[in-house]
Amino acid sequence: MPETLDDIMTRTSELLTDRDMAALSTLMAELSTTDAVRVLERVDSSRRAVLFRLLPKDEAVAVFERFDATVRGELFESLRSYDVIALFEELDPDDRVELLDELPSNVAHRLLVGLSPDERALTAPMLGYDRRSVGRRMSPEFVRLRTAATAGDALDAVRRTGSDAESVYLLPITDDHRTLLGVVTLADLATAAPSTPVGDLYSDHPVVEADSSAEEAARLCFEHRSPAVVVVDSEQRLIGILTLEQSSRILEEAEDEDAARAGGSEPLRRPYLSTPVLSIVRSRVVWLLVLALSAILTVQVLEIFEHALAAVVTLALFIPLLTGTGGNTGSQAATTVTRALALGDVRPRDIAAVLFREVRVGATMGAMLGTLGFVIAGLVYDWHLGVVIGTTLLSICTLAATVGGAMPLIAKKIGVDPAVFSTPFISTFCDATGLIVYFLIAKAVLGV
Repeated sequence: MPETLDDIMTRTSELLTDRDMAALSTLMAELSTTDAVRVLERVDSSRRAVLFRLLPKDEAVAVFERFDATVRGELFESLRSYDVIALFEELDPDDRVELLDELPSNVAHRLLVGLSPDERALTAPMLGYDRRSVGRRMSPEFVRLRTAATAGDALDAVRRTGSDAESVYLLPITDDHRTLLGVVTLADLATAAPSTPVGDLYSDHPVVEADSSAEEAARLCFEHRSPAVVVVDSEQRLIGILTLEQSSRILEEAEDEDAARAGGSEPLRRPYLSTPVLSIVRSRVVWLLVLALSAILTVQVLEIFEHALAAVVTLALFIPLLTGTGGNTGSQAATTVTRALALGDVRPRDIAAVLFREVRVGATMGAMLGTLGFVIAGLVYDWHLGVVIGTTLLSICTLAATVGGAMPLIAKKIGVDPAVFSTPFISTFCDATGLIVYFLIAKAVLGV
């Protein structure tokens, strides 16, 4: 029966405690790349450095490339300088750039200068682009073809240089000035007659400029079900490609950020079990403080309508139900619209259509919940109170769905991350407005 990850972790911990380096070296050599990554992510930084040094060289590079940039930076600080330089040279240019972003500027400069001239020429230009741009995440290593080449020449070029390229499944074609003309797939080359000019085979393909958002480029890659998208500069000269694998990583990071912010915290920059407690606290406490301060609005609303609560104490019993329903309704709408924005299904200019749809959705759900609330409150307490609860649920659901649907679109329009309008924020907003609606309806129906 194969060992589980827990078994491997237990054995690793015991060998580290016993300082049995020979057995540890054997164990690390036997692990698959995936298992090695999972083991090293779950140990503290000092033990991680020890275990990493025991990996075979080729395996060490493969494992290192799978780490998050923050973990890579911590590991670099624990390794000896000549180990660091050798490892840095082996990385792909896009991985180097991601790592340099996490290191102190003096360390990053030293590593960049230590690269061979060819590798430095590939890496340095990428640092000139914005951190969220595709120019920062692309690969400058690819097989470039010219229109004069034949299919046979192209396949020979793939055999000669393909091992150094990020991908050979999509091959860009340029003129002598590197201006992009089109692309050809490896499958097209393989099925064409060797004498066929590649100029007869190429086709149009999704192209993005290096200053474009990396997330948008990644989504374009998936939308077209392409092995890569081509990256050009402002003069339409070929400078790189973004592969499907890179796109998948970018989208995964974006979804992690959105999920964290939707829960009212900042995304962790390293694996959870190896993240210090204080780092986790910092990622959460800012939003909690903001939400705690905004919750004062709810307290003030209750204070304003204190006389209504004193007159009809039963009103207080339904406050959790109403505020919870409003918050959940708003959060559902915000999450749905944020997701639609990310997928390109809606844009800020579609706000009228989105609002009209969310008003109908909220009103329909409110009518269903309101009917239920009316019956329960009427049977258990009083039919006048049932009218208050039913009408409030209808109003709150309609308002919350409308506001929740609008906020991500407004955020996108003004250049703010829609995920910032997270579930806790909308819940707090709906709490305050929901209570105002509740007490105004109670005042009108019950005369309190």
